[in-house]
Amino acid sequence: MTPLPDRSDIVIIGGGIVGCSIAYHLALRGAAPLLLERRQLTCGTTWHAAGLVGQLRATLNLTRLAQYSAKLYESLKQEADRETGYRRTGSISIATTAPRLIELKRQAAMAGLFGLPAEELTPAQVKERYPLANVADIAGGIFLPTDGQTNPVDTTQALAAAARARGASIVENCKVTGLIREHGRAVGVVTAQGEVRAKTIVLAAGMWSRDFAAAHGVVVPLHASEHFYIVTEPIEGLPRDLPVLRDTDNCIYAKEDAGKLLLGCFEPVAKPWGMDGIPEDFCFDQLPEDLDHFQPILDRAIHRLPILENAGIRVFFNGPESFTPDVRYILGNAPELPGLFVAAGFNSIGIQSAGGAGKVVADWIIDGHPGMDLWDVDIRRFLPFQANKSYLRERTTESLGLLYAMHWPFRQNETARGARRSILHDRLADRRAVFGEVSGWERANWFARPDQAPAYDYSYGRQNWFGPSAEEHLAVREAVGLFDQSSFAKYLVQGRDALAVLNRISTAEIDVPPGRVVYTQWLNVRGGIEADLTVTRLGAQQFLVVTAAAAQAHDLHHLTLAAAEANCVVTDVTSAYAVLSLMGPRARDLLATLTPDDVSAGAFPFRDSRDIEVGFARVRATRITYVGELGWELYIPTEFAPHVFDRIVAAGAAFGLRLFGYHALNSLRLEKAYRHWGHDIDTDTTLIEAGLGFTAAWDKAGGFVGRDALLRQRETGVPRRLVQFLLADADAVLFHDEPIWRDGVRVGRVTSAMHGHTLGAPVALGWVAAGEPVTPAFVRAGRYAIEIAGTRVAAAASLAPLYDPGNARILA
Repeated sequence: MTPLPDRSDIVIIGGGIVGCSIAYHLALRGAAPLLLERRQLTCGTTWHAAGLVGQLRATLNLTRLAQYSAKLYESLKQEADRETGYRRTGSISIATTAPRLIELKRQAAMAGLFGLPAEELTPAQVKERYPLANVADIAGGIFLPTDGQTNPVDTTQALAAAARARGASIVENCKVTGLIREHGRAVGVVTAQGEVRAKTIVLAAGMWSRDFAAAHGVVVPLHASEHFYIVTEPIEGLPRDLPVLRDTDNCIYAKEDAGKLLLGCFEPVAKPWGMDGIPEDFCFDQLPEDLDHFQPILDRAIHRLPILENAGIRVFFNGPESFTPDVRYILGNAPELPGLFVAAGFNSIGIQSAGGAGKVVADWIIDGHPGMDLWDVDIRRFLPFQANKSYLRERTTESLGLLYAMHWPFRQNETARGARRSILHDRLADRRAVFGEVSGWERANWFARPDQAPAYDYSYGRQNWFGPSAEEHLAVREAVGLFDQSSFAKYLVQGRDALAVLNRISTAEIDVPPGRVVYTQWLNVRGGIEADLTVTRLGAQQFLVVTAAAAQAHDLHHLTLAAAEANCVVTDVTSAYAVLSLMGPRARDLLATLTPDDVSAGAFPFRDSRDIEVGFARVRATRITYVGELGWELYIPTEFAPHVFDRIVAAGAAFGLRLFGYHALNSLRLEKAYRHWGHDIDTDTTLIEAGLGFTAAWDKAGGFVGRDALLRQRETGVPRRLVQFLLADADAVLFHDEPIWRDGVRVGRVTSAMHGHTLGAPVALGWVAAGEPVTPAFVRAGRYAIEIAGTRVAAAASLAPLYDPGNARILA
């Protein structure tokens, strides 16, 4: 039995490929971590992984992490002086339908944007590169030549060996049974062999992570699912250099495996497993076979690879893999328990993700930040209810299949719906609302016409909500619209130090008179944008912070950290208030009929906020906008909201009132070039780059977090800027992540886009980068195009908003 030290700066719980990668990268940075594994390295899920090392992910930074993994595994053999089994085979993804081919072409364009070689293939070219494939019914494919495959056990053991050689300690057969907590933070681990004190503990325990975290009050939403593959008997003459084949329309993947074929699947309806507990002796275990479940997939595979019909099956494998509600893994400091870091929930792509994840976790622990924006996988995107067993079990039936499902624009989850509903939900449903889901909230995305089904019909063209959403958009621009904004997160900040706390973390001046609302950002010390929100001063020591629904846990954590040592209380009051957004040039006329209070331009200027009467209720009316029109956000105690809604709707008919949803909100804000945190701006982008320097109170007393970094940028200029674009082709359809070209050179990517119904064409925001400062003159001097599925479409570019650049509409 290996003796344990009394203490270690960093303890890692879990000896799969993720835990070993973290240990290796920490050691690479000069740390000496201690890794504790309950049984043997790789014995949970790593050992039975298929070992695919694909690199193209849904976002830039996740692709960068997967690219890093591939490069690491390719070079690891030399450092560890042992075989890893890594081979650069390339991969082919094929399409059997026209929509899937569009998806693949868009992926190929994204790959080039991310610096990843990609080649579009005809059916004949697919056959040339993969002779075993039946290509009679395929439409085409893409080839990624730098993708590869590796042996998961050998790669993990190589990472462990390299970590040990650099000073890490790895102890097997040592189960961690709990955490030591003192003064509200984790300070060590409890094992059967004794306690180990630590400054940082990393939970990388795979499918065991949820229950371990829950026992200590930490939310880690993941659930195991059965995952199936077969390995054939040796096939004579099987080419050794076959690329990995993915036939996502038929839910299958295949790779050459030492003269055999390994065939796996991501079926549309999966089988959750293990939420009632994982057996104590689980170690290199398999789950029971289920040929009835796998047979339909096997039939499709035989159609695609006819050689399988006569190939014997050596192994029928069923093993567990853990999945998260949004099929993205989980990294970050546990907001509920300082000192505990989480790296778990890798959704069957742990091998391709582990190298990059290990690096950023090590950087995060040592430097205090990960070196890139990781909101996509940040643990703070989840809320406590998402770790509920019933929620996870239902969502997991869908999650596994989403890896190979069509990635339709605006696709909504189908399972685990209805968790959070506005008090106005039924009223919206009665008016034919079609709901989407964000952080569990059911939110009206659009309202179906009487002659159409209130449901999505997905496509890569204009979807069935295009017309209704256009009518909603134009009603807001030309008359008045009503929008249920209740899902927005709201925090009440109170106390003697409330102003000092908020002023320190906010770029704008928060010391304004009571009854004023301030638009501001919260930055990190590098000047990156951690939050984009409003702060309303309610009184001398009382403030209301409002932010996006998806950022509820993230921004609350940021705020509570800032207030930790202050005389300041932060309360999440999201559920206490419904919010109705009344927007449009006739909003004042309508509101004036509902309240005895004066809402004229002189009496109620832009960015004022005050209590007014509406019907029998007292509501806080805040004159602000996210659509670029005159309007008010009405903050209503939840129990009064149906009454206020009914009053507004009844009076609204005379003013052309129309309910509008989030799709119209998005098209409206994009015409006005309003930014969206998590899409257009993030922790990697600064105020200067994002064109938000106007929010900074540069000379306010005490400054603000991130100010010094911004001052340096202001002096030197920035080599990239967020730019607004309007396409020349009114019939084109933009979504996000399309490449941006300037004078024939690829210079950036679209971050968000919609059809601009007032501007008459697709409108987008996107980043433009250059080897020189991106100034207004630089932007004006270029000729731009945006690439859509391989075709470049001309576009006009502007740093100023294309709609109402002088703000006359919102100041009316």
